[in-house]
Amino acid sequence: MQGADRGQSTEIDATDCGGDEPSDSARGEGVDRDVRPFVDPHDVLGRVPTGETLHRELAAAARSKGYESSVATEIRAVSESLATIDVPDVDLEAARARVAAATGEEDRLKERVATARGEVRARRTVEADTDDALAALEDAAAALSDAQTERVAAEQALERQRELARTARDARERRLRLQDRRANLLRRARRELSRKVYPAFRDALAVTSGGDRPDTGSRPSEYDGPALPASLAAVRIAELSEPVVLSERAVETLSRASNAAPELLLDAPISRPTR
Repeated sequence: MQGADRGQSTEIDATDCGGDEPSDSARGEGVDRDVRPFVDPHDVLGRVPTGETLHRELAAAARSKGYESSVATEIRAVSESLATIDVPDVDLEAARARVAAATGEEDRLKERVATARGEVRARRTVEADTDDALAALEDAAAALSDAQTERVAAEQALERQRELARTARDARERRLRLQDRRANLLRRARRELSRKVYPAFRDALAVTSGGDRPDTGSRPSEYDGPALPASLAAVRIAELSEPVVLSERAVETLSRASNAAPELLLDAPISRPTR
């Protein structure tokens, strides 16, 4: 089948789950971080083999010709919403460490104050000079006050980080919901667009496969032929202004199909073979 020939897609959005294309989970792809509403057609068709599914190739060809799906406006709106989501950085570990350090220092200084206070009492009991002991107690009390201030500040900072963590979690959940929505919309758009140009694709395939057109069925999911002639046919029906880079194997495929120059067969500017 076509999907098996083409390999994995480089576009990171969800695909048809109804048999037209493999799902993201099946491809093992990560979370979509690309918030562009649409991929540039040349990014999909600018190099053959493309490494893309037939649906993506045909949808890119359709977009190059100015076609839009019924959900294009919604895709743009969801993409704009995704672009505005900012997930704040959170460092709870550092905030907790600061609280622990401040609490430890406060406890140590409480012991120092208690010791200094005991020294003052002891010297007063024997009517000894208490000036140095009182100075030590005053210094310890001042240090304890500073430590208590730091501990309160650390606890407040930790609470702010916890609130920030809640905000970050909410933002991530909203982003995931929008990503799911966008993936579903893109999937629907690809289905619509690929079907719009499928008749033209079938005609182009007769050229890129040398007249020996494989079984194409009535829609993209029914295509059961080799990937390379199909990719070349998608390029042929697209309107691309930038050169298409053809591998040596792609050029050989065109040579077997016709003696005409690749530029004429594909009706597109061509960059000669890369190995």
